[in-house]
Amino acid sequence: MTQQTATHNVGAGIDIRSMGYVRVESTDLDAWRTFAGKVLGLVEVKGPNPDNLYLRMDDVSARIVVEPSEHDRLGCAGWEVADRRALLAAVDHLKHHGVDVVEGSAEECAERRVEGFIRFSDPFDNVWELFCGITYESRPLVTPYAQTFVTGEQGLGHIVLPVTDDEAALAFYTDVLGFRLRDSMRMPGEFVGKEPGSTAWLRFLGCNPRHHSLAFLPMPNPARCVHIMMEVAKLDDVGRALERVRRYKAPLSATLGRHMNDQMVSFYVKSPGGFDVEYGTEGLTVEDEKWVARESTAVSYWGHDFSVGHQA
Repeated sequence: MTQQTATHNVGAGIDIRSMGYVRVESTDLDAWRTFAGKVLGLVEVKGPNPDNLYLRMDDVSARIVVEPSEHDRLGCAGWEVADRRALLAAVDHLKHHGVDVVEGSAEECAERRVEGFIRFSDPFDNVWELFCGITYESRPLVTPYAQTFVTGEQGLGHIVLPVTDDEAALAFYTDVLGFRLRDSMRMPGEFVGKEPGSTAWLRFLGCNPRHHSLAFLPMPNPARCVHIMMEVAKLDDVGRALERVRRYKAPLSATLGRHMNDQMVSFYVKSPGGFDVEYGTEGLTVEDEKWVARESTAVSYWGHDFSVGHQA
């Protein structure tokens, strides 16, 4: 990428539109193949690297890519910007804020099927990619269980990342990356290893009409991810997926429930990557011009019993 065509205000923030893809490192691609296809209802497709597993959920060529590794964890999350000009502006903006940026090679762009991308780490060692110009397919997607995923301008879904400092994370994600605070929840500090009597914050941030595309929890996680959420169009699709969790003996992490902040009706299941996948419907959409950020006082209106994930 050349810098000659980019003119912008480095203090204006980055115009991230949505979470476009995630890349997962895995010691067992067959486990992911079963989990993604049989439980989640994603479609395996051919991709540039025959060693990787490419998974499609809409017209984008691949929303999830699983690559062989010695680890089971999130590799990175890829965030979409509007075009090459926006990507160039993001490079200057990040460098202005002291963030080291690596430009994706031609080979890496071809494997991701994007026009261009950059990679950087946030202050908490989470790996980010910003990209533009991803490919999409002419052939309509027929999912194995006839469900439709809610994507479009809302992107793949949302992700919850582990951080070490919730105050620093809020500043970095809003002031540097340009996310907008949508909701907050306070937790006892000792729950995440802080001093007794202190407060830890779980924050929910948005970049499009989806209530939140990014949230963070001040707690280390070896999988580099707390959970990824994918949304389907109908409640029946959630119920059928929950039946498949039982049929294929995938580890349930939380029972069916409705969240308080984004009103999602969902359940949680443990992925082969060591992080959870939230599978839900009826998620709240918002308008930034009218939205007021508030503090929710509970995780859910009902359900979402996370104790099932700790049962023997």
